[in-house]
Amino acid sequence: MIFVKVLQAPYGDLTSCMELAKVADLLAFVVSANSLYVGDSSSPIDEFGSQCLSVFRAMGLPSTAVFIRDLPSDTKSRQELKKATVSFLSPELPEDTKFYAAETKDDLHKFMWLFKEQHLSSPHWRNQRPYVMSEEASIKPGDSIGLCTLIVSGYLRAHNLSVNQLVHVSGAGDFQLGEIDILKDPFPVSERKKIDAMDSDDNQIQIVDTFVPDPLNQEPLLVENISDPLAGEQTWPTEAEMEEAHENNKQRKLVKRLLPRGTSEYQAAWIVDDTDDEGNDSEDDNPDGAGMVIDEKDRSEYGSDGSDMDAVSHCREKFDEETIGGTEMGDDENLTNEQIQAEIKKIKESNAEDEEFPDEVETPLDVPAKKRFAKYRGLKSFRTSSWDPKESLPPEYAKIFAFDNFARTQKHVLAKTAELDRGSSKDCAQIGSYVMLHVKNVPTDVASKLCHPSRGLPVVVSGLLQHESKISVLHFSIKKHDSYEAPVKCKEHLTFNVGFRQFTARPLFSSDNINCNKHKMERFLHHGRFSIASVYAPITFPPAPLIVLKNRDGEQPAIAAVGSLKTVDPDQVILKKIVLTGYPQRVSKLKAIVRYMFHSPEDVRWFKPVELWTKHGRRGRIKETVGTHGSMKCIFNSSVQQHDTVCMSLYKRAYPKWPEQLYQI
Repeated sequence: MIFVKVLQAPYGDLTSCMELAKVADLLAFVVSANSLYVGDSSSPIDEFGSQCLSVFRAMGLPSTAVFIRDLPSDTKSRQELKKATVSFLSPELPEDTKFYAAETKDDLHKFMWLFKEQHLSSPHWRNQRPYVMSEEASIKPGDSIGLCTLIVSGYLRAHNLSVNQLVHVSGAGDFQLGEIDILKDPFPVSERKKIDAMDSDDNQIQIVDTFVPDPLNQEPLLVENISDPLAGEQTWPTEAEMEEAHENNKQRKLVKRLLPRGTSEYQAAWIVDDTDDEGNDSEDDNPDGAGMVIDEKDRSEYGSDGSDMDAVSHCREKFDEETIGGTEMGDDENLTNEQIQAEIKKIKESNAEDEEFPDEVETPLDVPAKKRFAKYRGLKSFRTSSWDPKESLPPEYAKIFAFDNFARTQKHVLAKTAELDRGSSKDCAQIGSYVMLHVKNVPTDVASKLCHPSRGLPVVVSGLLQHESKISVLHFSIKKHDSYEAPVKCKEHLTFNVGFRQFTARPLFSSDNINCNKHKMERFLHHGRFSIASVYAPITFPPAPLIVLKNRDGEQPAIAAVGSLKTVDPDQVILKKIVLTGYPQRVSKLKAIVRYMFHSPEDVRWFKPVELWTKHGRRGRIKETVGTHGSMKCIFNSSVQQHDTVCMSLYKRAYPKWPEQLYQI
């Protein structure tokens, strides 16, 4: 005897179909043989079916079957039509997909007989964590106001589950278990019915065993790191530290190098050395030694009352908002339809401009460039120049967790899961048992939505591996979906489906540089190639598939991108690049007078250490300022053409946006 639970996926609801596919042991697609000859399409798969198939393939398909309906009664025509349907659908489905006729009850009985003997397969990511799909779900009032206990009953799959583990309720978040009850299996595989068993009360719940968490061993529900606001306070150095610093200063004085005032040893790494004989008089144009200095303490020289520093901060914030692709759409509730359309048009124009002129920005006329681009610096080489991953981190980095060695940690965590499966722990439910999970401290409004009959979906509770409730920086390999035509902007609100989890994020896109420890930020997700999407999100151990959805007002979410989890690494450096451009006014062999890159001599002197390049492959540097309107004399390594464009690359480190709310159920 075999007991099967059949759940019908709602047609047109992509999110519900995805949630069902995550826990399905068998996916059964139904196709009409008449669809081969009806309509303009040459395939029996409609648009929504193609969309679902692409998502299921990205997530990983379990065992798959296809039911063919509307076959003719004539045996010859029946076989020919079935063969034609199989040939159409086979390229879209896994190789081991079985096709069955489903016209009569006998056909379905035959399928069930074959299904009973079939070995079922499931995606690898699903086999890493225990999970329960609810047969029943209810709410028990909790001790605190606004919180309750969510009670979920069902079969435990994939792995043993410890009562001390954290669990994730799909769409709701991560929680602790208050209790695990082992119930008598209502549908045992080898059922021997006795006469007295027929008279027993089948509706009565029979608890076989109960596990209660151990406060000493229960994993704490940590999401954000608790930072110490005094951790950055300066303490008085000891005598030993002062002696060590004195010796280090002696060693540094042995190697003398002429640097702009206030420049540290690390910042000197990106300053171009003067190798041209004509550059010996470069200091004459800059008697004060002012250069492109990043240290905050040295910027006070340009404003005695601190007002200049306020202007710098204001310009930084304004530039971050106004740079191409960096603008954020305003609150839709405060915008009219005309303003929303104008904002969408602006985003599309920015996307097209980013593809045609990547990274190019205009130097402002009303604000000095040294203030507008105060966060940026030059790099001698994007690949080889150093960039300290611990330098000037944002406040959000105090909330996240990091690993000394992520691969080693993952190996250790999976080893603990294997040890739990061997039954060495006495506080865990065994795989295949019928359990009742008591998930405590669930918000009452969230639990009510999960258990509401109109939802029509089972509640899925999955066990979390160690550390998987903590927030860190996750990096995904991602590719824009072929069916999505609208631009996908950096730091836009998107819905990420990662394994059993579904959360909102504002990803930062970057190029995937294999042989480099730095990655260049991308303002938009482009068609036809993979990028890296970095987000603040709960830690997940790979492999884990990724489906990115874009919510649309009044419509079903659209598939914006697909991909997979690559790594968890807060130290991965992502650099935002901008290119300032100027145009040669007069050219003489290796020298050229360049204008319109800057608009004041002070800006020219500030950016003098940064290397120049041209679109025709020349390399050069700024020699001196010319006039009072920002023109400058430049020297290049080869002859410069009059129609060439002179460029300067500047970089700053970029970070993802912190999500306002992870789960939106």
